[in-house]
Amino acid sequence: MISEDRLRILTESAKYDVSCSSSGSGRKNEGGIGNGYAAGCCHSFTPDGRCISLLKILLSNDCIFHCRYCMSRAGADVPRATAEPQEICELVMDFYKRNYIEGLFLSSAVHISPDYTMERLLEVVKKLRTEYKFFGYVHVKGIPRADPLLVHETAKYADRMSYNIELPSEESLKLLAPQKSRESLLVPMLRLQRERAEFKAERKKGHFLPAGQTTQMIVGASPERDGKILRLSEGLYRNAGLKRVYYSSYVPLVHDGILPDEPAAAGACREHRLYQADWLLRFYGFSVEELVEEGEDLPLDLDPKCAWALRNLHLFPVEVNRAPLEVLLRVPGIGARSAYKITEARKYTTLDFSALKKMRVVLKRARHFITANGKFCGAAEREIRGLLTAGERAENAVQLDLFSYAETERARSVRTGEL
Repeated sequence: MISEDRLRILTESAKYDVSCSSSGSGRKNEGGIGNGYAAGCCHSFTPDGRCISLLKILLSNDCIFHCRYCMSRAGADVPRATAEPQEICELVMDFYKRNYIEGLFLSSAVHISPDYTMERLLEVVKKLRTEYKFFGYVHVKGIPRADPLLVHETAKYADRMSYNIELPSEESLKLLAPQKSRESLLVPMLRLQRERAEFKAERKKGHFLPAGQTTQMIVGASPERDGKILRLSEGLYRNAGLKRVYYSSYVPLVHDGILPDEPAAAGACREHRLYQADWLLRFYGFSVEELVEEGEDLPLDLDPKCAWALRNLHLFPVEVNRAPLEVLLRVPGIGARSAYKITEARKYTTLDFSALKKMRVVLKRARHFITANGKFCGAAEREIRGLLTAGERAENAVQLDLFSYAETERARSVRTGEL
């Protein structure tokens, strides 16, 4: 088995990659152990309500690339470790049998060469499927500049693969990750998407990335604005068929004159706003142009949906008993589930504000933009922005209080030996 020291180094090095969340894949048990069907990642919930964990580990943190923002970059003075494919397989099986994990997130630094690293990643996932008959969820990180045949073969055994874009522009990649390029990251993603579509069309036996692809972008290490970041995300969803784009607020892990020495004060809030805007792009019918200009950032004091509504007050208020679904989805405080409930319920009755409250519509936002059975309960136009921003501040304060309480309880548990 892998030593405790190497295990600690390889799992610590993997923690900065956030692109491993998943709602599972269509790979079912085929006579072995484990099940990737509807299995998720640690801190993600499956459709049946379970919170399931993955072993998140690197095959090696001994890298030949020199990405300035990375702890594992070539030349960094950090402990190095490399595991053998057999050791990873045995670790996965041991942890699964102990009920610690349901699957694996496997990444690696570029060790020796891209092809060498990709070949060893393939060996791990192939052994798990064919020798150990493990059918749990497996997410494998693609290696830039690796042989396409190795990548294609890995996709036959993995549930999901991801190539991290990392930085939103070619200029930033040249400056901060000189061995990477947009071509070395985007071309494999597009190729996998095309091969996945061909596999589905031909209805071949087996699986080919049943859970699709994801990617990750670092926010704040380079000067790109939110508009440019979201435009790139929109293109990836449309052209590469990605399941998710993850945004990671920059954390100064290393000292470098080109990189910021401290994280931006609004880093976490900016990351949160990008996720909100990303959700609107994917599920609410918004376009990037409606949310933010390419050379601008999203407002931090309001969520993107409220900000859009305030810029378009001439479209409101809308009558909830008559407005089409696509209009309801654009009302602040009305989510997708509530919008569908409204369209179903109004077939049988006339809705008022009390009915909307029972449907969990967030009336402290929505009341300024709707009427219910002809009644309007919102504020005057000049007051709406102030009320919405005050509500945002109050919600953020509650979240900070909960965070502080959780940290206090954790510290108390450590002191008393309960944790």
